[in-house]
Amino acid sequence: MRTIVVGSRQSALALTQTGHVIDALTAISEEQGLDVHFEIKKIITKGDRILDVTLSKVGGKGLFVKEIEQALLDGEIDMAVHSMKDMPSELQEGLINGAIPPRVDPRDCLITRTGCSLEELPQGARLGTSSLRRASQLKLYRPDLQIESIRGNIDSRLRKLETEGFDAIMLAAAGLERMGWSDRITSFLPTEICLPAVGQGALGIECRADDIEMLQLLSLYNDDLTAVTVTAERTFLSELNGGCQVPIGAYAVRLQSSDGTEEQNIIQLTGMVATPDGSIMLKETMQGTDPVALGIAVAAQLKSQGADRILAEVRG
Repeated sequence: MRTIVVGSRQSALALTQTGHVIDALTAISEEQGLDVHFEIKKIITKGDRILDVTLSKVGGKGLFVKEIEQALLDGEIDMAVHSMKDMPSELQEGLINGAIPPRVDPRDCLITRTGCSLEELPQGARLGTSSLRRASQLKLYRPDLQIESIRGNIDSRLRKLETEGFDAIMLAAAGLERMGWSDRITSFLPTEICLPAVGQGALGIECRADDIEMLQLLSLYNDDLTAVTVTAERTFLSELNGGCQVPIGAYAVRLQSSDGTEEQNIIQLTGMVATPDGSIMLKETMQGTDPVALGIAVAAQLKSQGADRILAEVRG
């Protein structure tokens, strides 16, 4: 029997996600007649330790994965379960995404104290979010709102909605769905109003690139559609070399035929780059069949419109 040690952040959401993955891989292993056992190793990341500073000021992408990736490289764990939106666009040498399972709802959502919608929030309402991407898009849509930073796990942010005088908070719908807390959602924000983070709603199952046995198991858990669309989004992010300091969003879908049944190979990717204050927002939608080429093309189009200048100015 092989014992597979799975690295996870110690938040309730991370452990719940990891549990779902282990359940799925256990079922696959039994179907394949594989003799494996899974154990969870909790790992504290830099992003978990620093909770009193906005994400954009703590550092770039990788805040919630670097220590876990080091444990993989050191052989302390055999695989890791990440929220894809937390993963840097370039993985450390020797590591690979072995599987991207089916994506859940990629949208952002609103939780309000009174049950009102985004449009119904009163003038000057206090809205909490830890994301520059969400804040910049909301500033464009509702410039009157008072948007403030709110950090912490999902459960602590939900508590802060009640205890710290916020009128509303914004979260990823996927996290609430995986926790079984979808009933807390007041409304979903259309992607036309708030473009999601790259990979939002998807998980990345990371392992060592030379662990052939692990890769073979994870290949049975990979969802081709999610992998293709997330690859387009992550390529876009990589081309922009984006991190948490710059508002960047992307969302890819595979288009359907006119009767809505037969899936085609055409991918549609929308990408966005904005200034932190929301005063400038560049957005482009393109279609293609190659996810990598599409991600490169959308990034190049936004660069031609001035995204490079925004990125350079924000990074100083």
